[in-house]
Amino acid sequence: MSDLFDDDAVADLAVRIDGWLASFAESTPVVLAVDKATDHGGEEGRWYVRMAGEEKDFTTVWITLGQRTLRYETYVMPAPEENAEALYEHLLRRNDRLVGAHFSIGLEDAVFLRGELPLAVLDESELDRAIGTLYATVEQCFKGLLRIGFASRFSG
Repeated sequence: MSDLFDDDAVADLAVRIDGWLASFAESTPVVLAVDKATDHGGEEGRWYVRMAGEEKDFTTVWITLGQRTLRYETYVMPAPEENAEALYEHLLRRNDRLVGAHFSIGLEDAVFLRGELPLAVLDESELDRAIGTLYATVEQCFKGLLRIGFASRFSG
């Protein structure tokens, strides 16, 4: 189990994340917005990074700071209308090749891409890697996933 960070250490990390994300937004042309969420049950440790894509119009990565880990996630697509078994098999096979993230099924059977890392290893490069992994993975596989899960919309 990872170490539990006290409130002061988590607050310090939150300030550092604010700075890292501001720097990331300035240096990354696809970033459209970075902001702190205000609707996370009054908690301060939640941000979003919204990026423009080529394959998917927008990818929004949510970052949540806990007392042990930093969780990052993005919504990929709604539940498939067809070929669900083929889509889920495809996602599981992709999970085998992913590092630092995994596909999962969330609310209303929507597809998400999620990851988590211990706070002890959190630094600017790890945060950049986490956001970049989610963004690149969505860009790489989004249209293919739609073609499986919504095949009849792409035929004829």
